[in-house]
This record gives sequence, C-alpha cells and structure tokens, in this order.
Amino acid sequence: MSGIDTEQREQGIAFLPKFDANGLLTAIAIDANSRDVLMVAFMDAEALAKTRESGLAHFHSRSRGRLWMKGESSGHVLKVREILVDCDQDALVMLVDPAGPACHTGAQTCFYRKLEGDRLVRTGG
Repeated sequence: MSGIDTEQREQGIAFLPKFDANGLLTAIAIDANSRDVLMVAFMDAEALAKTRESGLAHFHSRSRGRLWMKGESSGHVLKVREILVDCDQDALVMLVDPAGPACHTGAQTCFYRKLEGDRLVRTGG
C-alpha cells in the first residue's frame, strides 16, 4: 500500500486516495439540491486534481483514454460543491450543481430506467 497503512487511510484525517490497479477511483455525482444520482464515472489522479483546482467535475474517459471535463462539448458542466470520501478512500461522492442534463442521452440523470423483471422501464429521470 505504498507505506500507507489501513488505519491511516480509514481513520486518519489525511486525504490518501486509493486508486485501483488501473489508476482509477469511482466518482459518483449527486445533485446537491434534489439528491438524485446523476452519474457514475472514474477519476485518475489528473482528473481529481483538475476537479479540485477548477471546481468543475473532470473524469478519466476509459473509452477515449483521456481526461475530460463533464460538459466540455455540451456545456452541461457539473459545479462541485462538496466531495465526500468513502471509508477506504477508493470512491468519491460529489455533490454538484448541474448546468443541464447530466446524461449524454439528454436525460437529467444517467439513471433514467429501472429494472422490472427482465425489462428496463423508463422513469422520470
């Protein structure tokens, strides 16, 4: 664990993000007002640093193999109000103010369908 013990990571006050073998951690964006889950993506160290520096959500695109800022082409950025860190520091929840739909499909949230039996049914998202 590169010199960081479990107790430091789980009980300490230092931010010691735990990236996986691919250099990523899970990032969940939640609307700060409605508390709707907007999207789940991944961050590498660069995306995390850019997010903290700019206040706008940045991610690592696994399909594009590069850094991207949410909304860089659509304008639907996510302004980060607060970042919550899970107990072992390998996942983040970001409370955000969305500037438009969060999903690339145009839906308010990427979670716009629910599973009913073996079918997906569109919800209000």
